[in-house]
Amino acid sequence: MDFYDIIHLVMIMSNKFNWAILGCGNIANDFAREMNKMGGKVYSVANRTYEKAIAFADKYNIEKVYENIDDLFEDSNVEIVYIATPHNKHIEYILNALEKGKHVLCEKAITLNSDELNKAVKLANEKNLILAEAMTIYNMPLYTELEKIISSGALGELRLAQVNFGSFKEYDMTNRFFNMDLAGGALLDIGVYALSFVRLFMDTKNAQIHSQVKFAETGADEQSSIIIKNEKEQMASVTLSLHAKQPKRATICYDNAVIEIFEYPRADKAVITYTDDGRTEKIVVGKLEDAMCYEIENMENAVANGINTMKLNYTIDVMNVMTKLRNDWNMKYPEEK
Repeated sequence: MDFYDIIHLVMIMSNKFNWAILGCGNIANDFAREMNKMGGKVYSVANRTYEKAIAFADKYNIEKVYENIDDLFEDSNVEIVYIATPHNKHIEYILNALEKGKHVLCEKAITLNSDELNKAVKLANEKNLILAEAMTIYNMPLYTELEKIISSGALGELRLAQVNFGSFKEYDMTNRFFNMDLAGGALLDIGVYALSFVRLFMDTKNAQIHSQVKFAETGADEQSSIIIKNEKEQMASVTLSLHAKQPKRATICYDNAVIEIFEYPRADKAVITYTDDGRTEKIVVGKLEDAMCYEIENMENAVANGINTMKLNYTIDVMNVMTKLRNDWNMKYPEEK
C-alpha cells in the first residue's frame, strides 16, 4: 500500500456529509456507484422526471426523493449538492443551491460561459461555501506526483503541450452532443478536459488563442483545432472532435524531458523520456477506477476545512478560454441570445 492508498483509505473513513444528487443520467449513476463503494452518504436525489428519481433511489439505496427539484434546495439536511444535469441547467441549480447554503460540486462544463461562472463564484464567496467543478484531472494523484517532479526543476522549462480528445458520435442531431438546446458541442463536452489539462501544466493564464472550427448541422461545434500561447511563450495545441475517434493522448515537452500520458482524463500512469540519453521513467500513482472517489474525497476535505482546494481558479481560467473561443466562432446557446 503506497502513500496515496493510505491517504485514500483515511479519507474514506473520515468525512461523511449528506450529499444530494441532481440528475439521473450516466454520470450520476457512476457517481452514486462510487459513493456507495467508498461508504459515502447519498442522502437524497432529484430529477426532472420523478419516476426516474424513484428508480435511481431504489437502485442505490437512497432514502429521500423529491417530487420537485426546488424541494432539494429547501432541505436543511442536505450539505453538498452534486449537479449532473445538462450544461444549460447548471447555473440555475448552482445559484439555487448556494443561495440556500449548500456546497456545490458540479459536472463539467460547470457553466455555459464566464459571466455565469463569475456570478456563481461571487455568490459562493459571499456565502463562504465551496464551489467546484467535477474535473477528474484536478483530483487524480498522478498529477499531484507530476507537479512535484516538475516543481523540482529536473525537467526544465515547459515548451509545448499537445492534447487530443476525439469521440465518434453518430450524426443524430437530436441527442445532447449536437443539440444546441442542451448546450451541445465538443468544446463544453470534451474540450473542457483537454483545456483543463493544458491549464494544469502551463505556468500562467492564457494570453493568445487561435482556432479553427467545423460546425454540425445544428450549429454546435463538431470539431476544432486550438492553439494557445501564454505570456511565458509556452504553447499548446488541442484537437477535438465529436465525429472522429482519437486517442486521449497528451504530450508535454520540457527542456530536458517529454511526458506522455494516455487516457489523461483519468490517468494513473505517465512515461517520462529524458532527452539527453533516452532514458525512460514510468510514474504509476493512484487508480483510474477510483477517479470519482478522489473527487468526492477532495470535495469533502475542502468542505470540512472550509478552504477551497479544488482548483477553482483553474476552472475560471478554462471557462474564460472556452467563452472566448465561442465568441470568436459566434456560437451562442439559446440562453445566451
